[in-house]
Amino acid sequence: MMTAPAPPNFETDPPTFGEMLRVFGRIGILSFGGPAAQIALMHRELVEERPWMSEAQFLNALSFCMLLPGPEAMQLATYSGWRMRGVAGGILAGLLFVLPGAAIVLALSALYAAYGRVPHFEAMFTGIKAAVVIIVIDALVRLSRKALGTPDRWVLAGLSFFAIFFLQLPFPAIILAAASYGFLTSRDPRPAAPAPARARPLRTIAIWGALWAAPLVALWATAQTQLLEIGLFFSRLAVVTFGGAYAVLAYMVQEVVTDQGWITTAQMMDGLGLAETTPGPLILVTQFVGFLAGYGAGGAGMALAGAALTLWVTFVPCFLWIFLGAPYVEWIATRPRLRGALSAITAAVVGVILNLSLWFALNVYFKSLHTTELGVFRFLFPDLASLDAKVVALSILAAAMILYRRWPLPLSLLAMALLGLAAATI
Repeated sequence: MMTAPAPPNFETDPPTFGEMLRVFGRIGILSFGGPAAQIALMHRELVEERPWMSEAQFLNALSFCMLLPGPEAMQLATYSGWRMRGVAGGILAGLLFVLPGAAIVLALSALYAAYGRVPHFEAMFTGIKAAVVIIVIDALVRLSRKALGTPDRWVLAGLSFFAIFFLQLPFPAIILAAASYGFLTSRDPRPAAPAPARARPLRTIAIWGALWAAPLVALWATAQTQLLEIGLFFSRLAVVTFGGAYAVLAYMVQEVVTDQGWITTAQMMDGLGLAETTPGPLILVTQFVGFLAGYGAGGAGMALAGAALTLWVTFVPCFLWIFLGAPYVEWIATRPRLRGALSAITAAVVGVILNLSLWFALNVYFKSLHTTELGVFRFLFPDLASLDAKVVALSILAAAMILYRRWPLPLSLLAMALLGLAAATI
């Protein structure tokens, strides 16, 4: 009797660069909807549809990436590529995650600078937003099933949501508290093992630190003051963006609108809308800001330089953090107390994603929201009269396509973009 062939072992026989190009290219093109939807998409592509990562490896990596400054989904993609093909694989996966969205944001930034808002694009993005709400809810349910296996993990997720949604506690504080709980409640600690053989921290810091600093040094040497200010600001932002773009949005608005005067508040919100409805990490809103800041200072040429510089100093640090810490992720997972800390972080992340999901859904379905504060508590309420019935109807259609009919994601997003465009004419 013939036996079925053994499944491929991607630890010893990793995917080829051609296979990675196709899969991570697909992830980059379809990575709409912010980190929750992007993480769900990567889980589907890398864990469910092909055995490139195990469930445990994926969750360990996700927990690790949530500890780092910068866009966690992009860093998860970079780490995944690193596991398969080392630094070259990490660079490939990370670039494929960022560049499709960056190209679209650059094009839309140029159109915005020239013509202002583009109604047809807004209508198509409305349809995509309606689908993204469903994608995010689906992602939240999938992650909850995997990360919330015990009652205390459910409590952690609930407390995490309460802390960030009602108390606006800093994201790093929530993660630190969850990690501390997981560390202290885990049992049977073992002596620390030696550092992994692939770890070369000093070389990694030297190479990627030099790449990060190179354009800033060149701008300083050539006295390009305006561009240097842009590069230095977004370099600082790259170090403090724990929790993604939402966590630092207020700080960014304060700096680029009030202190520097590079753009207006309305332009900032338009840029956030563009970044929310294009593939890639939401932090690509920084590219929009860099483009407009350069455009205001010196026209189209300066705008392109500002956008390129912003991308560089935003994402090169992400490669630094990942390549510095990636060799230790699997090692951390073998230490009971550290493994407990990562497990607790993953549970807390469910609450954070619930917060992002609710915030996104409210902003998609309602045209007007208002905030009420009661002592240390903050309550976000929608104006019920501002409910957009068209978007609700679009989301129902998206749910039928994605959850019931299980249409491929590219087809669903294309259909929703066209339906959004059609709805705008009604």
